[in-house]
Amino acid sequence: MSALRLRAAGHAGDGGGMPGPEHAVFDHARTCRTGLWVLLLVITSLFFLFLIAFIARAQLPDWQALNGPGAPLADPWRLWLNTSMLVCASLSLHLSLLGARHGYTRICVRGFLLGGLFATGFIAGQLAVWQGFAATGFPVHGNPANSFFYLLTGLHGLHLVGGLVAWSIIARRLIAAGDLSALQPLAIELCARYWHFLLGLWLLLFLVLTRSPETYHAIAAFCGLR
Repeated sequence: MSALRLRAAGHAGDGGGMPGPEHAVFDHARTCRTGLWVLLLVITSLFFLFLIAFIARAQLPDWQALNGPGAPLADPWRLWLNTSMLVCASLSLHLSLLGARHGYTRICVRGFLLGGLFATGFIAGQLAVWQGFAATGFPVHGNPANSFFYLLTGLHGLHLVGGLVAWSIIARRLIAAGDLSALQPLAIELCARYWHFLLGLWLLLFLVLTRSPETYHAIAAFCGLR
């Protein structure tokens, strides 16, 4: 009996009892971060499969390049402008995260709001690119290359719109917050990581979509798709 009492006392001294609030907060943060990583892995796999299909489809003779003379991506200045908007959005959210971690309320709130505004500007810019495609005779059904451009950029845009939904919820809480304890650095961290991921994904899409068919042939030969 005394041995059992000593063992129980030892477990209590080692923290073997019920977890405290700090453990609950840590477990919640770890669960949220793990969930985000799983989501990013799923999105990465989805785009990876679409890019493989894109490269394989580009090997057929009916593929019409989007960066040739008279094509809408011959001078992709709109895409460069949109890319700068997304870069600014990612930097703004990172600045917001730094403000939350160091207790700078104004920097945190303003950086977070700017991140959403820049991301919204990116979406508007992408819609303008789509309109430019249609105006120059490159509709979604005009050519396989057109269809893949609309598909890949549209899918990326949908993921960004989903991020903006979460951003709007957090932004409303930030505006209504009266102190730094309500700023929820974890929520800002997850939102910033998601934005960084979408920026990296867009840079990859931008790099692939603006290449020539010769580049696609070389990639396909390297990957064994030809």
